[in-house]
This record gives sequence, C-alpha cells and structure tokens, in this order.
Amino acid sequence: LGKAKIAELQAALELGRRCLSEAKQIKGKVESSQDIFAFLLPQMRDLTREIFQVVMLNGQNEILEVVTASEGSLTESPVYPRDIMQLANRHHAAAVILAHNHPSGHPKPSTTDKAITRELVFAGRIMRVRVLDHLILGDEAYFSFADAGLIAEYERAFDRRRP
Repeated sequence: LGKAKIAELQAALELGRRCLSEAKQIKGKVESSQDIFAFLLPQMRDLTREIFQVVMLNGQNEILEVVTASEGSLTESPVYPRDIMQLANRHHAAAVILAHNHPSGHPKPSTTDKAITRELVFAGRIMRVRVLDHLILGDEAYFSFADAGLIAEYERAFDRRRP
C-alpha cells in the first residue's frame, strides 16, 4: 500500500472509532463498570500504546469530561497522583473513574496497576475526590477494581491509617 492509501485507511478507522464512541455516550448517571467499558472501548480497543484516561464525574455521577492523563509505551503509561488530582480539581470533579488499556489484550492488573490505584484512592480521600473505579481494558474484556472489591479494600486501608 502507498502512503496515501495508508493515511486514508487510518483516517477511516479513526472516523469509525469516533462514531462508535459518540453512539455509546452515557446519558445521565454512570451506573456500572459495564457502562464505562462500553463507553471507552471504541476509543481504546485498537491502541498500540498504553493510554491512561480519567473520567470526571459530578456529584450525581454524570460525566463532565474524559481526559487523557498519560500516553505511554507498549507496556506502561506513567501516572502521578498529584497530576490526576490536579485534573480533577481543574474540572470540578466530585469523583473520578480511572481507565487504561493493555495493548496485549489481557486486562489482568499488574502489581504496578494495583499500587498506583491504591495511591490514587488515598490521594482522592485526602483531596475529597472519590475514586469510584479503575478499569483495565483488553480485547473485548475488562478488569474492574471496584467489582473485584479492591477500591473498597484500599478505602478501608486508608481509614485504618488515620488517627
């Protein structure tokens, strides 16, 4: 294929991705991890690099904005709690849902994924911005930290640390 045809195909794929994500807009309140997965999958399914996104929510769990916080490599996307909390404050978010993709297609969380999620839950508790979930998207599948009970576990760990 020539450069022009490759560019044309890439443009068509991007247009299709955008159309799918627009079709999957969440109306009203975010109810479940499945809602967020269906909303983000069209944008993130074919990416070859890790992308870390933050879904900003108001007090009624309605989406205010979706922000790409980090674009990384094939195997990682660096994230810093202070940056995520600054984004949440800038967007006046009452809560956030974190999401990133695994280009390998396997949504199993790494030790690093668990550690950063724990740090973000702690930072959110301090800043009064609830971290409702962290989704890892793979090929047509996802892992939800909330569904697995890990968000609640990290919140309890934070509460045990406070005097």
